[in-house]
Amino acid sequence: MINTATIDTASIDIGTRPLDRPIDQLIYGHFLEQAFYGNIDGGVFDEGSELSIKEPGPLQGCRTDVLEACRELGVPVLRWPGGNFTSAYWWRDGVGPRDDRPRRLELAWGSEESNRFGTPEFLAWSAAVGAEPYLAHSCRSVDDAVRWVEYTNHGGDTELTRLRAADGHPDPYQVRFWGLGNEVYGRWQMGHRSPQRYVEDAVEHARFMRAVDPDLSFIAVGQERDSWLEPVVAGLGQLADYFSLHLYGASRHLIDPSPDEFAAVVGQSLFFEQAIVEFSQHVHGLAARHRIERPLAISMDEWNMRHVEPRDWPEPQPGDDGGIAPRDLPEQTEDLPTRVNRHSPRTLADAIFYAGVFHAMHRAAQLPVPVTMANTVNLINANGLINVRPNGSVRTATYHVWDLYQNHFGGRPTRSQARCAATWTDTRLTDAHRRPDGRFWTLPRAVPDLDVSSALTDDGRLTVAVINRSADTDVTAQLSVDGLISAVPGTADLRTIGAAGPELFAINTIDDPGRVVLTPPRRITLEEGRINLPAHSISLLTLAVRA
Repeated sequence: MINTATIDTASIDIGTRPLDRPIDQLIYGHFLEQAFYGNIDGGVFDEGSELSIKEPGPLQGCRTDVLEACRELGVPVLRWPGGNFTSAYWWRDGVGPRDDRPRRLELAWGSEESNRFGTPEFLAWSAAVGAEPYLAHSCRSVDDAVRWVEYTNHGGDTELTRLRAADGHPDPYQVRFWGLGNEVYGRWQMGHRSPQRYVEDAVEHARFMRAVDPDLSFIAVGQERDSWLEPVVAGLGQLADYFSLHLYGASRHLIDPSPDEFAAVVGQSLFFEQAIVEFSQHVHGLAARHRIERPLAISMDEWNMRHVEPRDWPEPQPGDDGGIAPRDLPEQTEDLPTRVNRHSPRTLADAIFYAGVFHAMHRAAQLPVPVTMANTVNLINANGLINVRPNGSVRTATYHVWDLYQNHFGGRPTRSQARCAATWTDTRLTDAHRRPDGRFWTLPRAVPDLDVSSALTDDGRLTVAVINRSADTDVTAQLSVDGLISAVPGTADLRTIGAAGPELFAINTIDDPGRVVLTPPRRITLEEGRINLPAHSISLLTLAVRA
């Protein structure tokens, strides 16, 4: 437990004029990967559970508690079936009568795939939670991709449209978003290839997929390296609408649950923002060099905070309470090498990190190549927003961050500026930045205690989200609106996450689901425009202002 023994002061000025481009709600999107640590089997889909739908149809076997939680949250866009799973997946295995579908060895995660949850189940589940589906294809077979689009989107009378009707959906699904491969720059992918070969393949895929449905939007495989990105932007800039960017942070709190580690976790959102800005500038410059004038965008369709632990620890297993099952850890251990713990639940530190990444994407809406879609890894289990077990499910700390920004924050961003204390520290870069010995690279930089994002709602209210990254210091902030303290209303509605003083790495469990939550709104008085921002918290103010 952290005692907040000190108080700092700061000033925050908020503008009321909307910036040029809105915040796209698709940045609050999600990702389900088949065969990945309980995303589908034992998460979304659990045929043997008393909590699952019994009525015949594509939703039969889907968990009702998971559906309810996702409906309440809202899921704007949902990527499936992978990820790495995409590269070897054949969609025809997952259509038709469930009992006739083949069981196959899948090569991404080394498990056996039953295919009982396939395209009709995913699209029915997406519709049930209100999500726009995003289907990722391997980009290894043009005919396979074309026939998948025919099955989902064609309105005629063909063998595949009749199969779709038999699977419970006579009308076309009109799936708009399609991924042209996943991380094909990596040797871990079936279908790994050079950028030149990938461009040739993707051009042919896009041409003939659009011959079936001209209204498709494509996500091309992006990567920060110039040797990959330039030929891909040059070759696909006239066809693809998005270029993907994958970013992962790293938390060592399972090894070292200290205030210093908390600071290392929450500070990584700064490097995410740096990576986003550099990627946007890079794509924009390459597009200009190759005379591509159509608007392009970034799809950050994989991102998360990875929890790492020593490989010599016992293999983690899912616990009945929604976290990690009890295990005997060695008294002495080597920190390296490490692995990702896929069953470690989201923490308060993760929640504050996620909020920082959302602020980065809000600001990125104004970049020449903006972030207009993002899909966190993952929605269910596997470090996701909802942890599901046979006896129930729990909404993790990060579920409530999505609720705050997606359902209570405005969509028309305004200028915001904070003057506050900062800590000069060696800050951890993202998980991709490792030294040869496996340790993380760090970079000295100033990490501000506060991060502010503001936006107007459709009915004209001003929403102001403020992150206090400090582990132990409350901040009293002087607010002003358009430079005027006098323009700050005397009252505001306030919602918070983490302000009740939980542990820095607090988690929610099935038995104790309310440790890290979004509080209901309460009316507060802003004495002379001042507000207290508790340590390790996110505060959302809703103000009635005159724009």
